Amino acid sequence: MEFHVTVFSALSALAYLIVGPFAGGLLAGVDRKITAKMQGRYGPPILQPFYDVRKLLEKEAVTVNNGQDFYVMCCLIFMIVTGVLFFSGENLLLVIFTLTTATVFLVIAAYSSNSPYAQIGAERELLQMMSYEPMVLLMAVGMYMVNHSFYVRDIVTSDALSLKLLIGVFIGYMFILTIKFRKSPFDLSMSHHAHQELVKGVTTEFSGRTLAALEVAHWYENVFLLGFVFLFFSNGTWYMAVVGVVVCLLAYFLEILIDNAYARMKWQFTLKSSWLMTIIFGGVNLMLLYFFKAFGIV
Repeated sequence: MEFHVTVFSALSALAYLIVGPFAGGLLAGVDRKITAKMQGRYGPPILQPFYDVRKLLEKEAVTVNNGQDFYVMCCLIFMIVTGVLFFSGENLLLVIFTLTTATVFLVIAAYSSNSPYAQIGAERELLQMMSYEPMVLLMAVGMYMVNHSFYVRDIVTSDALSLKLLIGVFIGYMFILTIKFRKSPFDLSMSHHAHQELVKGVTTEFSGRTLAALEVAHWYENVFLLGFVFLFFSNGTWYMAVVGVVVCLLAYFLEILIDNAYARMKWQFTLKSSWLMTIIFGGVNLMLLYFFKAFGIV
């Protein structure tokens, strides 16, 4: 049995490694298409993100310094490692740690350019990390309280439906997911749309292969962020696995809708609102779950 679990974990990690960037690129293409329809435009083809990355790879390498390229590649590598750990069923805390490390390398890369736009973007990226990290950690704690394990493989195969006991945590996670997807109203440090006063924020001084690597890292990241959504619906049955995939797609559509419905807010609103959502929905949910377990209600 242990051998089969190991083989399945290895195949899942390999599938993410190969299929992840293609799935992430298709999501980005669908995002652009739906956004265009919402704005009354025809929009680019769904495969446009792949064309863009190919064009970036063909461009001449122009960088501020060699360290910048190194930090961006570290960001890409740690982003891939994060997804591999997640889809191979490893510890959620380790997954969150590697995800944070990848973002830290992105911040260092922006700082190393000595560009005022990139440095302000880096500062805002750190503020965003302060905004979403508490909720992500509470989600991991909640998963442990429900499934008695931090390991993704145990959570996925557990009989317990995490959503039933962690509905507040799920709402809180969906809120901070807008920050992680870099959508309005929380696209503070880096925007894919032309409404930033910071030009392109942390990526202002990135170009060519460096910018292509960062775009691929973002595709990888989006896929495993939706994997977190899937965990709330998984209870070891095939039909709930299907429901989980459908909800992931609906969650991504909701983020696109929010992106097109709201203007970008100030960083103060991002920090305050995310912490309020974390305390009200995440914190209260876990407190109630603790007391319910203490009194044997669940």
